[in-house]
Amino acid sequence: MDTANTSPLLSDLLHALVVQTRDVFSLGLAFVRQHYVAIFIAVFTFHLLSNKFGYGIHHIPGPRLAAYTYLWRVNDVVRGSAFKTAIALHKRHGPLVRIAPHVVSVGSADEIQTIYGTKTAFTKTAFYPIQCISWNKRPQMNLFSTTDPVYHRKQKKLVANAFAMSSLLEMESAVDSCSQLFMQNLHRMSATGAAIDLGTWMQYYAFDVVGEVCFAQKLGFLETGGDVDGMIRTIAGILLYSTDIGQMPTLHKLLLGNPIFPYILPSMENWNAVLTFTLKAVNNRGHLERNGNLEASYVNSDMMSKWTKVMQDFPDRMTTRDIIVHLSTNVFAGSDTTAIALRAIVYYLLKNPSKLEKLIAEIDDAGSRGLLSSPVSYKESVTHLVYLQAVIKEAIRMHPSVGLLLERHVPPEGAYICNTYIPGGTIVGINAWVLHYDEHSFPDPYRFLPERWIESSPEKLAQMNQAWFPFGAGSRTCIGKNISMMEIAKIIPQLLREFVVELSDPKAEWNVKGEWFVQQSGLFCNLTPRTQ
Repeated sequence: MDTANTSPLLSDLLHALVVQTRDVFSLGLAFVRQHYVAIFIAVFTFHLLSNKFGYGIHHIPGPRLAAYTYLWRVNDVVRGSAFKTAIALHKRHGPLVRIAPHVVSVGSADEIQTIYGTKTAFTKTAFYPIQCISWNKRPQMNLFSTTDPVYHRKQKKLVANAFAMSSLLEMESAVDSCSQLFMQNLHRMSATGAAIDLGTWMQYYAFDVVGEVCFAQKLGFLETGGDVDGMIRTIAGILLYSTDIGQMPTLHKLLLGNPIFPYILPSMENWNAVLTFTLKAVNNRGHLERNGNLEASYVNSDMMSKWTKVMQDFPDRMTTRDIIVHLSTNVFAGSDTTAIALRAIVYYLLKNPSKLEKLIAEIDDAGSRGLLSSPVSYKESVTHLVYLQAVIKEAIRMHPSVGLLLERHVPPEGAYICNTYIPGGTIVGINAWVLHYDEHSFPDPYRFLPERWIESSPEKLAQMNQAWFPFGAGSRTCIGKNISMMEIAKIIPQLLREFVVELSDPKAEWNVKGEWFVQQSGLFCNLTPRTQ
């Protein structure tokens, strides 16, 4: 072969190919310019149809728009009424409702074990890591936010003992000091005759109790009567961000979850007042221990002491980082949830005077028989105040703290939920509000009826207990629920022993805003000291 003739031939072929490629590209670009609207519509339509039919759940009913785009769910959550929407949707469509292209809301208590049972393979979704703290320029997962079941299991084993009721009762005298300070403030304010924002002061009380349980010191809310270091504002901001961005969690990677963000704004970790307080408390405790100034009564009682001991015994399993993460999580989650429950109890009692009178009669009777100390102890409350326990359970049923799904991923092999096959990878979850307002489990669900927890048959009571879902279920049940229940059982009877409590405006309704937590505001009350 003549190589001299071959090279020009190859060059001509390459040149022709380049020219042809350019021509094709030019034609394609001209076509796109001429028909870009039609192309955009075609691509967008394909995307919507893929959402509708591509996940294998097109047969599940729900809002029509929700099957095509996540924007329906985002809008529902941003409006702050997703918990109400969820109840209405399940009443209309039944136990399974599609609320996004890849998300199914489950409204059956029978499926709690399927989705949340201790042996289930359902895992947490990308919604949860958004709620972790950022420290040392990295996201620091906690027991709530982690999606890793192995990490959760190992960490929970190390810290669970501190959340046991027996351990918490070792700190009961510290909780009593919060109750006494709370009552003193209420007496002082009631003397002016002005209305008191009781809901806000209940949150101050809850914060200071968490401080005593975690750090053996009050956080200062009851003493100052205000938002210490902006912690309430910080938590509100984090909740708002995680609620809205959590509906499309991929956005988090572009926003606060962007790994370069802490380097661009290194001061961002100072925004978290809860983390800042926790770091100060840990550093201060170390200083006191090194100088021998730590009160002996504090040692091994509060959670910081208990977990420091764990770290000393198992340095390969628990670190200072773990202690800071667990403590800051307690402050973040423990105050709001308890305050929401306390507001609900007071509000529904004041809106139902006959129930309030019945509870006061029970408290006064137990007090007259010498069965209650002052402050009321947890053991006395749960032993002698049966109607109070029913009131607590009913108020939390009517107003659970969490207003969204407790999301989980269906395992890869898929699962049958409510006799319907749900493909692997689908996000499913149960909303406590849906279960708590299910007429099958709770007849006449919009009525405040504490008696249902006392007078129902054993079979009905078992059914109601199964559907009572304010703290979740299974291995990821809210680990701090005992703290909340102890506070509630102690402070409500103490409040009603010391004061006549009335709504400032008996006809006024409170304001409710649903995010991740369903917060209430506007619980203004007049308090009159009772004569003992």
